[in-house]
Amino acid sequence: MPAFEIVAAESIAPARLHAAFGTAFADYLIGPFRVPLAQWPQFLARQGVDVGLSRVSLAAGEPTAFCLVAPRPEAASWRLGTMGALPAARGSGAATALLDDFIARARAADVRAVELECFAQNTRAMRLYQKAGFKTIDALYGYRSNTGAPRGAPATPPVVELADALQWLDACRDAGCPLPLQVTPRSLRALPVRLQAWRRGDAQLVFSQGDDGSLQVHSLVDRRPAQRDADELVAALLALHPDRSVHVPQLQRHAVGGAALERLGFERLPLHQAWMRRSLSKG
Repeated sequence: MPAFEIVAAESIAPARLHAAFGTAFADYLIGPFRVPLAQWPQFLARQGVDVGLSRVSLAAGEPTAFCLVAPRPEAASWRLGTMGALPAARGSGAATALLDDFIARARAADVRAVELECFAQNTRAMRLYQKAGFKTIDALYGYRSNTGAPRGAPATPPVVELADALQWLDACRDAGCPLPLQVTPRSLRALPVRLQAWRRGDAQLVFSQGDDGSLQVHSLVDRRPAQRDADELVAALLALHPDRSVHVPQLQRHAVGGAALERLGFERLPLHQAWMRRSLSKG
């Protein structure tokens, strides 16, 4: 009999869940992942987390691992938004039990699939997910601009209203262009930054400018495989801001914008994520 119990995350005080998260991710692959308590609700919103669907394992009344769930009704799936185990609980079976519970509850809710993102270099987590039947459906890359690359003359930015841009992104799945949750409207709306959106032809770029002047690309999508419209959007961004660095987090599908970034001299970041999915269909 396991030395832990699984309880609803909403039964745990937010400060306790936040503290467990901080401890679990203190030795994260890409460095300690710290979220101030005041920003915890915003972080959960960015991840699309539904606390009512999320679960925590307890041992002697203390959180040892957690599985935070983000439902994606538009994709008929549940996303494993964040999963972690405190160092003392690793190897206890708590993470496996939470993952099995996550899959079982999704199936009981008649969800067609479950999905997640995981750094491909996180071999321990990848083994856990693969053993549970998850398969990689795409790679998600991160990029940084090569500031030494030549920049062209600035062109008039093809600006679109943010509400229009988010509506366009919502339609991407029906246009045959599925996207990870964090580059879709549900997640973008939770960002504490001023978003700007440009569109040209079949491509759209959503970005923001940091306090230090650097630019962050939050969503780059070209619905056409050649990605020529994405080329023009990114080239215009580089030309308009020739002295600023541009960062793209590890959420970029190569097939919908990554190829354009690489043609324009962006460098891939050393680590990338695997976008993974497991079908729950009964057929």
